[in-house]
Amino acid sequence: MTDIALNYREILKGGVAVHITRAQVTPTRPKALHSQDFHELFWVQNGHIRHHLPDGVASLSEGALVFMRAGDAHALQGRGSDALVVSLTLHPSLIDALGKRHAIIQGKFFWADTPQTLHLDTKALIHLNQATMRLENSPLDRFSVEAFLLPLFSELLTPDVPNDAPDWLLHAMTAANAPKVFREGAAGFVAQAGQSHAHVSRTMKRVTGISPSDFINEKRMAHAARQLIGTSEPLQDIATDCGIPNLSHFHKLFRTTYKLTPHAYRRKFQRHVVQPE
Repeated sequence: MTDIALNYREILKGGVAVHITRAQVTPTRPKALHSQDFHELFWVQNGHIRHHLPDGVASLSEGALVFMRAGDAHALQGRGSDALVVSLTLHPSLIDALGKRHAIIQGKFFWADTPQTLHLDTKALIHLNQATMRLENSPLDRFSVEAFLLPLFSELLTPDVPNDAPDWLLHAMTAANAPKVFREGAAGFVAQAGQSHAHVSRTMKRVTGISPSDFINEKRMAHAARQLIGTSEPLQDIATDCGIPNLSHFHKLFRTTYKLTPHAYRRKFQRHVVQPE
């Protein structure tokens, strides 16, 4: 249910094509989702948030990058007192025009079938913040926004995948960063590809050298590692959030990936910066 509708004409005034907001996200649970008629790019700059969507709630940690499309509804809820997000309100006609000019981004980012969530490592997050500062000091016009978005898209388009990878595979590999996809395992990956399971497996093996299951498990374990370092969530909850409720199987996959048990990984890498132990 939504009871708030945000309109870009009330936000993007004076001919600008973007509005940049930095905001602390309070831990108050939202009473309803809000809708919007603009595209929004936001990321978690610090802390952790709960992202409320019509089909459920996702936990986002520092570095989570979310593409919301015009017409989507959502709400944010902080976890703790240090949750900070950076949000860009983007003119819908600008995004529509970009999609028409560049076929390679069709089905991705703002042009995906559902809101897309990716994750940036520390280096990529620093680069994004530097680009945002340059954008803030620009005229905030369409040229400035495109100069910000196109390098970002280029970096996110899996540059290590061979040039002969079909578009449907690139789409599936990008979509697999979203928890709602990797929770479904290889079946979720195949569904995003829109091809038969056998064809996806053969093509994936040829292009990347690994199977869809192995690729998805890499995404699951990377998500688990971030949760182990950045949250105090119980191990069973993290495993379930990855789509692997069998704790024994989760332990095996995690140890194979990181050469440590989940508990040992958390003890080694988690840092209590605010309240050191």
